[in-house]
Amino acid sequence: MTTGRLKIGVFDSGFGGLTVLRALLPLLPHAEFLYLGDTARLPYGSKSRATIVRYALSSTRFLIEQGADFLVIACNTATALALKEIHDAAPVPVLGVIETGANEARSRSKTGDILVIGTDAMIGSHAYAAACSARGLRTLEKACPLLVPLVEEGWIDHPVTAEVVRIYLTELLEQAQEAELDPDTLVLGCTHYPLLRPMMEAAVSPGIRVIDSAQATASQAARMLASHMLPGQPPGDGTGTLSSRCRFFATDSVAKFQGLGARFLGSAIDEVELVDLGG
Repeated sequence: MTTGRLKIGVFDSGFGGLTVLRALLPLLPHAEFLYLGDTARLPYGSKSRATIVRYALSSTRFLIEQGADFLVIACNTATALALKEIHDAAPVPVLGVIETGANEARSRSKTGDILVIGTDAMIGSHAYAAACSARGLRTLEKACPLLVPLVEEGWIDHPVTAEVVRIYLTELLEQAQEAELDPDTLVLGCTHYPLLRPMMEAAVSPGIRVIDSAQATASQAARMLASHMLPGQPPGDGTGTLSSRCRFFATDSVAKFQGLGARFLGSAIDEVELVDLGG
């Protein structure tokens, strides 16, 4: 790591990773952030593993070149399919959203039975199931492909979205019952889903804890960095403006990034820098 003010690079294929950045900001008031949305090449889920690795590594190199001292891979697909390669290539510590969600599930669950929802690509990779199994948990996964487009449409308080959430989770709970599982934890395995957390909590029993993987990732990043502070790093008081603490980069559609990204971040994004990472 370099000396000076800590710079944290956050990478996603698009906008969802901004929920991770949103959770990181208050927990690390001393840090500056570099957020890269690879909007020219999304969605990653429809690409081959080799292509996803190539995209993720080019994004990693870019953030390192911009001075990142620590990387948060806020993309579930890149975490599932390229985390090892990112670890091998990055000269700085790297944290992915899947391991953090699984860690949080392990610490919170009493029964050891976990439900996970995500996109088709994420669930198809079985990365959460593998991570949870490695921690002694039994997992039931379900793809919920309608939720991302509903969130990006802005229907986060819409009754149609609430009904879709209810249907998905009712089906998942019925499957858990058939499998003779006793789930007490639901992991939101997509960075879009934190925007729907109130709906998720309303659709399950009070005995099921909903784990926001964005918040879990931010909390674990803060704990890691608390014991790895940079020499001479100013403590910060969290009073800096968003524009003074964050730089935003996108590989396409800057105007769309500003408009849609503000919904995920919960704050206006004044400037987005357009970058070209190649094909």
